[in-house]
Amino acid sequence: MSQEIPPPEAYVVLGLAHCFVQVEGKLQPVEVIEPIPSAALEALLHGLPTSYSEAHALTYGTAQDLEQVQQQFPPGAHWCDDYGDRLAAAARTYIARPQSTRHIPLGETYRNFNTSTERKRVLNSERIVTAADNVKQHAYTHQVL
Repeated sequence: MSQEIPPPEAYVVLGLAHCFVQVEGKLQPVEVIEPIPSAALEALLHGLPTSYSEAHALTYGTAQDLEQVQQQFPPGAHWCDDYGDRLAAAARTYIARPQSTRHIPLGETYRNFNTSTERKRVLNSERIVTAADNVKQHAYTHQVL
């Protein structure tokens, strides 16, 4: 798989996700700007519940201009972690699957997602794995009988 940098005119979609962060045991809402890969966009357009409330179709070159992009989103929206890497990766998905670019015309905004925060997307949660999480196997599982 190629890790090439997409050309500036490559198509990409940026979404505004409604997420949460845990601060002192309480969930605080936060809006995050992040690239949406082509497969995820197509699934979301079929009506799956999502944390996204809007999506903007831009060129890769425009999406690299953080000041210009920030103006299209609400004040106070944060950038996702690894924005540059995720942006390039998302742009490559639209290059590989150009039919996905027809859903949101370049320069347009889509707001008809099935936005839901019922299943909260917590960004800074830690998953602690314990011995109790292990699957119990029969004593003879790995023996040839």
